[in-house]
Amino acid sequence: MITIVLLVILGVYLFRRLAGQRGATSKPPENKAAEDMVRCKVCGVNLPRSEAVLSKGRFYCCDEHRRADS
Repeated sequence: MITIVLLVILGVYLFRRLAGQRGATSKPPENKAAEDMVRCKVCGVNLPRSEAVLSKGRFYCCDEHRRADS
């Protein structure tokens, strides 16, 4: 009887230990701040505002398209 109780306690201990390790090793997803998307005036591709080239109030995906629209 004592052996069965000890085995149950050992099983619960190992289960909790393994469950805790599994949660600790997985990283939570990285939350990035949402960013506005803009459309290139020349080709129409959508890109984040921070990566766009801005000229005369218009957005472009690259400097080549900015020059082409001038």
